[in-house]
Amino acid sequence: MSKKTKSRNLDCIFPKNKFNSPKPISSFLDVMEDGREYESLIKLSNVSVDFTSEIKRSLTEISNIRQRPIVCYAANVINNNITQSISFDNSDDIPFLEMIRNVPNENRELDIILVTPGWSAETVAYLVKQIRERFDHVAFILPYMAMSAGTIFCMSGDEIIMDESAFFGPIDPQVPGKNGRWLPAQSLETLLRDIQDRGTQQIKNGLQPDWTDILILSNIDPKELGNVINGSKLSTRLVAEYLKEYKFKNWNTHHDGKSVTLSEKQQKADEIAGKLCNHSLWLSHASRISRKIAWDECGLKIIYPESIEGLARAIKRFWAMMNFMFDRNLIVKIFASDNYSLFRLEKQS
Repeated sequence: MSKKTKSRNLDCIFPKNKFNSPKPISSFLDVMEDGREYESLIKLSNVSVDFTSEIKRSLTEISNIRQRPIVCYAANVINNNITQSISFDNSDDIPFLEMIRNVPNENRELDIILVTPGWSAETVAYLVKQIRERFDHVAFILPYMAMSAGTIFCMSGDEIIMDESAFFGPIDPQVPGKNGRWLPAQSLETLLRDIQDRGTQQIKNGLQPDWTDILILSNIDPKELGNVINGSKLSTRLVAEYLKEYKFKNWNTHHDGKSVTLSEKQQKADEIAGKLCNHSLWLSHASRISRKIAWDECGLKIIYPESIEGLARAIKRFWAMMNFMFDRNLIVKIFASDNYSLFRLEKQS
């Protein structure tokens, strides 16, 4: 983003104060109040902030606590006026990988702050391959939302760190129907199984299948059905693979002291992947899986930032600032680290 664009962009967020107060506020982080992070920003006036510097400073706060490099991929899931796609897609490949390549070569550990509504599992699979070839240990930090393909991305980490208000979502894929609507793949699969079970039973009883079921089947596009089956298989396969390979890498001992076998890791990974892709369990693709639900329903261990001194505070400060900025500006996505920054802006017609 050019300096000219950046200046115009920030003027849009923070219009110049006509009263010309002699002491403009130059830092969000310096005036932010603990426990009232977002509210304390809402009250500000006469603001003159270099937002790129503030993001980098906030990321450095987290990096210093964690003692490892950190990068951020955040989509604007806040501003409903955004018309461009905020989802994962192949346009993210170049900036994301540039950001990763700018992490100093000697570092083999990485934290990734992730905020996304999800979408392309194929894009995630590509990024995971690039990241895991470079880093031995990766942790995902969720300050807020990481849904769908974002959930799949998280499962490729050795650790998942979630703020108390953060959540991820089911991985049952959404497939495009012939009418342009997006359909939850698992719900369509469930419908087909129900029709098949009913039809089989009716034939055994010497009856014809229900006309309603026949009508439903006649309206299902075979291509759509193929997308459903393949999408579900891909999502579950990726999650199971990532959990076994990375999340369970250091899970070697049971609570009773017995060694964990490879088959047990695979079984547990398959079980969690199956649950995350089970539409009948979550009922909605938009269901929010909190860190407590992740453990209670899936048996998925999550790290609480409150267990690491200063981390919960640093994450809350970061997300309050990002939320404030996203709400007031048509920025689609942000790619940022301590030495990289790219703001993807809404295209103006």
